[in-house]
Amino acid sequence: MQTVLDAVVERLMTGDESLIRIPEICEATGVNYGSVYHHFGSREGVIDVAYNMIYSKLVEEDMTIIGEATDNVVTLEEYVSVILPIVATMNSGPERMARRALRVRIVSAAMTRPELHTLIGATQSRLTAEWRRLIEMAQKREWLRDDISASFLAVLLQIIVFGRALDDIS
Repeated sequence: MQTVLDAVVERLMTGDESLIRIPEICEATGVNYGSVYHHFGSREGVIDVAYNMIYSKLVEEDMTIIGEATDNVVTLEEYVSVILPIVATMNSGPERMARRALRVRIVSAAMTRPELHTLIGATQSRLTAEWRRLIEMAQKREWLRDDISASFLAVLLQIIVFGRALDDIS
């Protein structure tokens, strides 16, 4: 089923979900049509799991880069010198705009699809907890104020990302 998911993910990354046809996916992957429906329940089930994989991957890639930067520096000055170019890269360019648009598209789809909503909700909770952990680490090192909740800062960071997506539209 991973082969099927990979094929669906690839198509979702470059096109609209309305173009995904399970028979075409099965033909391309060599996976039996009935097996796909048995495992995922429906076409939307396959797409929901693929969307969740994409959503998680996009955030985890950024989190890994920031986490490695945070783990490998000692002083605030080092942290700032390492993190500023990362933030600049993550904030600009057509590839980053496309990533933000894809995340918004997935969240939008989750608002009207209960199964996807549940998947994205669980993934988002896990990702917010990881952002909180990174922020708490920075607070312990006295790089960030500790009188502001790490949970609040984790959510605020994600609000900024989605706000940036809205700015992309304007």
